[in-house]
Order: sequence, then structure tokens, then C-alpha cells
Amino acid sequence: MFLQLCVGIGVLALGALAIAVYIAMSQLPSFDSLKSSPNGQMIRVHAADGTVIVSMGPSFGEWLPYTQIPRVMRDATVSVEDRRFRSHIGIDPVGIARSVKVRFDRGHWTQGGSTITQQLARTVFLNNQKKFGRKFREGILAFALEWKFSKDQILELYLNKVYYGGGAYGIDAASRKFFGHGADHLSLAEAAVIAGLVKAPSNYSPTADAEAAMGRAGVVLETMRETGVISASEAADADVSGLKLAPEPKQNSVRYFTDWAIPQLETLIDETTEPLEVWTTLDLNMQRQADEAIRANAPPGAQGALVALDRGGEVRAMVGGKDYVSSIYNRATQAVRQPGSSFKLFVYLAALEAGHKPEDSIVDEPVTINGWSPRNDSRRNSGAVSLRTAFAYSLNTIAAKLGQEVGFNTVADMARRFGITTPVNTHPSMVLGTSEVRVIDMTRAFASVASKGVAVTPYGITRVTANGQTIYTHEVDRSHVLVAPYVAAEMTDLLQTAVNTGTGRAAQIGRPVAGKTGTTSSSKDGWFLGFSSGITTGVWMGRDDAKPIAGLHGGTAPAKAWAAFMKPATANRPIEQFDTKVTLPEWQLEPDEESYFGQPDNGQMAVDADGNPIDPGQPPVPTDAQTGDTIPRPDADQPEAAPAPPPQQMNQDWIDRVIGRNQPRQEQPAGRQPLTRDVPRDRYQDDRYRDGRYQDDRSQDRRYQDERPNQ
Repeated sequence: MFLQLCVGIGVLALGALAIAVYIAMSQLPSFDSLKSSPNGQMIRVHAADGTVIVSMGPSFGEWLPYTQIPRVMRDATVSVEDRRFRSHIGIDPVGIARSVKVRFDRGHWTQGGSTITQQLARTVFLNNQKKFGRKFREGILAFALEWKFSKDQILELYLNKVYYGGGAYGIDAASRKFFGHGADHLSLAEAAVIAGLVKAPSNYSPTADAEAAMGRAGVVLETMRETGVISASEAADADVSGLKLAPEPKQNSVRYFTDWAIPQLETLIDETTEPLEVWTTLDLNMQRQADEAIRANAPPGAQGALVALDRGGEVRAMVGGKDYVSSIYNRATQAVRQPGSSFKLFVYLAALEAGHKPEDSIVDEPVTINGWSPRNDSRRNSGAVSLRTAFAYSLNTIAAKLGQEVGFNTVADMARRFGITTPVNTHPSMVLGTSEVRVIDMTRAFASVASKGVAVTPYGITRVTANGQTIYTHEVDRSHVLVAPYVAAEMTDLLQTAVNTGTGRAAQIGRPVAGKTGTTSSSKDGWFLGFSSGITTGVWMGRDDAKPIAGLHGGTAPAKAWAAFMKPATANRPIEQFDTKVTLPEWQLEPDEESYFGQPDNGQMAVDADGNPIDPGQPPVPTDAQTGDTIPRPDADQPEAAPAPPPQQMNQDWIDRVIGRNQPRQEQPAGRQPLTRDVPRDRYQDDRYRDGRYQDDRSQDRRYQDERPNQ
């Protein structure tokens, strides 16, 4: 009777089990549905050279059909995870018995008895809770999977879905993460490493513990030898220790760029499930140079931001702060700060479009507009000056008069036309940059001037692929003309002057440069924006709390950071001349406060004979101790340098002597005559552009006064 009772209970249990398995089997998704249902979308972001710079979301690589999965990968997985995979019906009684025996021998669970089919059921439908209820459901689903799908289909699903650590799901994602290539051509040693990860992905991950990963791979190879899928010689020849792991993508400053670019995918594509490969414009060498330039030049306690655009709008570098790990706030795209005098770009663009010319004369004099009376940083007025001179030395009164003449609404419209997306006020003081802007918008505006008045739109994504198919390709739009080409050329003329002899001299890099400085009140913000050889770069520095920074001017730290980035960034590009050659302004005017009041540019950066920054690491040029003349090196093929000027003390007497205040005018013979020797050499220019190259004859230390109409 007891035996009959046991048989009856067994029959009922089998019946209930069969019914449960049938119900579970009928509710299972189809094979194709299981293939196309990853738990989240994987996005891999590539730099311009194809290097993977960041992987986002769960990493699901390309789906490999059973026939494309390398045999060594299939054999390694079956050998180490479920050597009786081909013979059981979803649950392995031998494996379960072995697991129970180990449990009693050691007093705790140390070895599981799950089959590959059970692991697949847990991965797709359940979780990793160690409870008997979950194990029972896992067994039912394993029977259902075995009933509905073939062994090859189950193994294909398993190898493409199981978690291998490091965010990688499936053998292709794991192979790309750890070895840098797809899983369709794995070697025996690589297959052994990947197969060994399933037991404990966090413990055996090659990126976390390479030694543990190699040791586990040795166990897999020995198991494969025991099961007969490889020979002893093949196991010995598999050089696990010689495997070269793929380097981990850098996660620091490039994240400023990816955080800005990747959200744009929502508007570019509709694909939300398939793994994506995103190809971007980022140049890793430029990004590294930009990072170094900001860190090396930003004042203590200050932050910095940099955006570099190529001629088509490609973002080649983006730095949103000194360190992404400590602050993910992107000051290049999110922060809004006052641009100071760099906003005068739009004032002068509006004036040039209205008919003004760089040579036009305008009076620098006290001006009051609706109760607002701007003054120059030099605290003085210089009378009749040209627009070129006013822009080079950033005369505020001239900017105010131009804004009043063309209309402050016109200036605001010009700023919006050139890509300023933040609100622009129309108060008279707006001409001095009181409206807050973003670094990327200001850089875009200067890039549009460099593009001869054609709109430049920054972009970071060039194309997107899904499963090898291109689903998006960026096309550069060159059809939107903002101003006439001659207006952009005249603006470039003014921007060149500001760099060659005005407030932006620290930004010289030994090739034609056009740019503008910007400094806000109390030195809260410092800007330099400019372009050369097809690259436009904007630099901002300041504190996040907008507190003043002693000595911060657009012509100091920002201009130096700009030069430190642009010099190597343009090194491999041909020198490009601008449509308009530089014309220097009147020498009589003194620069504004950014040049030599407070902390002068030429007191903080050494320059060569052409006024270009000298690398601090270069040895000093030898000079004669008695005469001060430059002693040429044996290998020098340059003309002999001029003797150094006598030391000058920068005080009020010096300024009065330079500008001729209260000094009798000495009669000069007609024509070009040398000026007095005791004037500092860098106050006057006899520079000429011959064949587009900057020439300066200092061999006789002569300075000449031209017979110019306005003199």
C-alpha cells in the first residue's frame, strides 16, 4: 500500500510537472523574439580615428548565429559549465547530486548544479536569488526551453546573452571589451578566458584581476583536455599569459564631449533597442592638448573651458572643466557668463555691415547714452582714431558710439544671427558684453567669421550604425550666409590687428591668427576666441561662484591657454593666409588695461623677435654682456638680432614720455625718420606683410614714422 501510495504521488507529481512545463512552454517567446530583446541599449562611442572612447548602457555586441560562433568557444563553454549538456533534458541529476554531496562535505553551498539551460532561464526570465522557489521555477523553465528549442538554439541564446562582467552581455561584447575585436575569430586562449568568466565575472574579469583571469583560463583548458575536445599539446600551446588585453577607454575629459553629443541621438535616430556604434568628430590628440592647456594655465581656484571647431563645425576638442571626475558640470556648453569685450565682435560686424570701413575715423571722447557713461580701461581718450585702432585696443567709448549709431537692437540681432542662443539685452551697456553667453555659442560665432560669413553649426556625431547598417550620416550645411564675404573679411582684418599689436598679443603662434580678448568687471571672467589654419577655438576662465580673480584678463591666462592648444593643434596643417593682410593701427595709442596696466602680457610670457610666444623650456638667447647684442648660435641662419633696449620702468613718467604728453615736439626732416631710441621697442611697429609673412626689421633697432593721412 505504501508503495502504491508513493507511485500514485509520483504519477500525480509528474502529471503536474508536465502540465506546468506545457503551460510554461506555451508562454515562452519565440526564438526570434528572444534574440531581439536585450535588457537595454548598448552604445559605443568612437573618436574620429575609430578609437572607442566610451561604452554606455549594457554592452550587447553583435548577435552571432550558432554556425558563426567559433568551435573553441562552444567547446570551452560546454566543458566548463555543463559537460553533459548534449544528453540531459534541462536538468542534470548527476550535477545536482554532486552539488548536494559537496554541500554536506563542506557545510555550505560552494558548487552549483545548474545546467546551461537553467542558467539561460535565470538570465532571461528570473534573477539570481538563492531560494528554492526560484530554483523550482528555473527547473520548470529549463524543461520548457528544452522542449521548445534545440540544443544548438539554446547554446546560441546562452552565448549571446549570458553576463561576462564589465557590463558585457554575450561573447561578442566580452571579446570586444577585453580583446578589442569581435567574437567571430577567437583564439583558443581567448575563448578559455571568456568561458571562465561566467562562474564569477567580478572576480575573474581581466580588467579587474588579470592574474585571476589567467588562472581561471588554465582551469578551462584543463577541463577541455579532460573532456577530449582538445589535445594535451593544444592545451599546452594556448599561451594565456601572452594575451594582449584591450586598453580601457579614458573616462576623464572626453566625457564632457560625450555627455554633450550622445543626448542628440534622440533627435537624430529612432532606433532604441539595437546596439549602436556612434562615430564622432573628437580628435583625441587635440583633446589631450586642450586638457593640458586648461590645467596648465587656469589660475589657482579658477575653472576653465575650451571648445575647438574645425572649418565645417566639427568639434575637435571640448573641455568643460579642469577635472570631469570631480565636476561633471560642462562649462563649455552649460555655463552662461558675461563675454566682456569679446562681444564687440557683433558691434563691429553690425557697423561694418552698415557701411563703416576699418580705416574710418571716429572720435574717442567722453560719451553719455541714456545716463550711461562708459570709459576706456586706460582712463583716457585719444581723439580721432580709426576703427581698426579702436578695435585693436578695445576702446569702450567707440563701441558705445557704434552701438548707438547702428542701434542696440541691430547689435542684438547680429549676435542672434551668429548663433547666440541666450537672451541678449538691448541696454546701451550691452556693447561691452553684459549679456551672458555660452562658450560654444561664442566659438561658433567666431568660426562663422572665419568661414567668410557662412554659418557654422557645431556638431559631434558624424554617423551612426546598428548591426553594421548605417542609419544616420551628418551632412554639413554651407548654404546659410550670415553676412557678405567682404564684411567677414573686414572683421578678420580687425581681429588680426587685435592679436598682432592689441590686447591679444599673447595668442601669437607663429602663423596668421585672428582673435579677440574679453574681460569682465573686477576680472571675474577672462576670454580669448580666435582662429587660425581652419581651427576656431574659444577659451574661458573664471570661478564658478563668479568671484574676482586677481590678474585675470583675456590677454593673459586665456590667451596663453589658447596659444598652448593651437600651436600643436595646427602644427601639421599648412599655414593659411587670410583674405585681408594685417594693417597695424596708429602707434601713438596706448593699449588698454589688458595689455600693460596691472599685469602686462609681455611681463608674463617671453616672446621672440616676431612677438611669438617662446617655449619656456627653450634655452635663452645668449647676449653680449657689454653691448647687450644677441650672439648668434653657430647653426643660426637668421639675421643678427637687435640689441636689447635699456630697462624701462613702467610708471606715469614713462607713459607720459611714450604718448608725448607735456613733451615738446621735435622737428623731423621730411619722409621717414627714426624716432628716439629711449622709447621701448615694443611700443612702435615697422612691421610689414611681405608675401603674406610677418616681417620686422629690428637689426638696426630703427622705428620710422609713416606719413599717414591721419597723422
